[in-house]
Amino acid sequence: MLASKLMPPDFPDDPRKWDGWSKYRGDNPYERLCLDPRAHPTEEQIQQHCAALLQWWQNKLPLKNQPSNPLAQLLGRGLDESSRYLVEARIQLLDPLQRRRIDDELAARSRRETLDEFAKFVRFSIKGGILTSEAEANLVEFGQRNGFDDDQIRTCIEEVLSLNKARRPAAPTQGRSPSTPANAATTEASEKEYIRILRLGALNMASASYTVRAMLAQIAENLGIAPPRAEQLLDNFLEEQELVLAKAPPPPVFTLPKVAPAVRNAAPVAEASVAPAMPSVPTKPFKSRFPVRFLNPVGATMVLLPPGEFTMGSAAPDAAPNEQPLTPVTLSEFYISLYPVTNVEYEQFDPRHQLKRIEGGGGDHPVVYVTSFDAVKYCEWLSQKDGRKYRLPTEAEWEYAARGTDGRKYPWGNQEGQGDLGNFADMNTPFPWRDASINDGFAQTSPVGAFPRGVSSFGLEDMAGNVWEWCLDFFQPLAGSPKQNPRGPASGAKRVYRGGSWKSRFSNLRATARASNAPNYSCNDLGFRLVCECDRDESA
Repeated sequence: MLASKLMPPDFPDDPRKWDGWSKYRGDNPYERLCLDPRAHPTEEQIQQHCAALLQWWQNKLPLKNQPSNPLAQLLGRGLDESSRYLVEARIQLLDPLQRRRIDDELAARSRRETLDEFAKFVRFSIKGGILTSEAEANLVEFGQRNGFDDDQIRTCIEEVLSLNKARRPAAPTQGRSPSTPANAATTEASEKEYIRILRLGALNMASASYTVRAMLAQIAENLGIAPPRAEQLLDNFLEEQELVLAKAPPPPVFTLPKVAPAVRNAAPVAEASVAPAMPSVPTKPFKSRFPVRFLNPVGATMVLLPPGEFTMGSAAPDAAPNEQPLTPVTLSEFYISLYPVTNVEYEQFDPRHQLKRIEGGGGDHPVVYVTSFDAVKYCEWLSQKDGRKYRLPTEAEWEYAARGTDGRKYPWGNQEGQGDLGNFADMNTPFPWRDASINDGFAQTSPVGAFPRGVSSFGLEDMAGNVWEWCLDFFQPLAGSPKQNPRGPASGAKRVYRGGSWKSRFSNLRATARASNAPNYSCNDLGFRLVCECDRDESA
């Protein structure tokens, strides 16, 4: 059955383990009460959060008589004034007119912030006053991944180009005269290859959005086709397709058979020509009163990760700006699920979700079409069922689980572009950015555990590709200073997800790649995995 009773908020008693208490003076009433405005909290939730926070501060009042106590110094003026700000926030949110005004202001602020963030990426992509087709293709993919529509992407790029007096590259000049036979043959071959790619993408007028056109412009440029000619070829192709679609019967549905991981690459390859994935770093023995693994009530395996230190983020040339500054992080031990949550596991909580499965998604495929709110509710349901505290992983926990402590680029190591490491946009997918030279064996999601060579240093699977995974944190820039068990904001316009998916190009499977979207967003390549906190007294 679905959980219907609201769980009261459970805030950590130690202020060093969370930062929600420090938001009591924020200009956002939702943030003061540790609520997410995108979740549209009810009046009951507002009352519950306010009461729980007031009680939390009430429990800290004895510290006022201990001015030399580090906790008293940390909490500071909050010991005196927190109750006034919390009650004020509750009053504002329970008043319909005030709440509507607050919601409108937050929505406008969120739109400005998201567009400013995207504009920053556009400026970062301009090199020497030029925005290359490849850079623009990456931008539109990034914009689409973060919830922008085609008009917003196009308008923002054009505005940044104008403000920075930048431009797109001119059409490449040919070394020979167009009348030269050799050059004409080369041009004809390039155009035939371009048309072949268009046919593979099954494009039509409806699907040829600005995003898709930008990707195709990159492909045409790589083939040596001038942009005006590429646009003409595309328009002619789309017109022909409209005529064909009007007359032709529907195309047959092609379903890939499930292929065992060991035989996914049919063509034999000499062993010496394939660089192996980086060997797993052995986990150093550490003493813990908790078992190394356990099965939770839905049958998922939870793996105990040791405490450790690592550097979050990346300074590599292909890293995005939001992966910097580098941030040293120290984490305590915690449990994380061996695989993403599967359909059969999630549907023990919500049987109706079976109607929302992706086409071909079996019970052992990762669950998709779930918002972050759905994922949080699942964690709450499982916590009640098991008596342990389940939640989404923090962004730091997720990156530590995927990357380990040795700074590797991907969960398996630094090996690039192999079809037996993860499920990404390969030859079986229709996307313009796909890698047509690699076959990973799946056109959409794959069963969890289908890529054992892609295992992380802690033995976790599907940490890269298959589906993106929701994190607990709402998006914020990396800190750049040492952090211990960091948690991001409790609310915000966008929630983080990590890992890449079956729709992603291989480079987006990097363990440091960050993406985010509205917390109520769901799609066919976004799921989640679990963390279980090590807070219970018993070790069984």
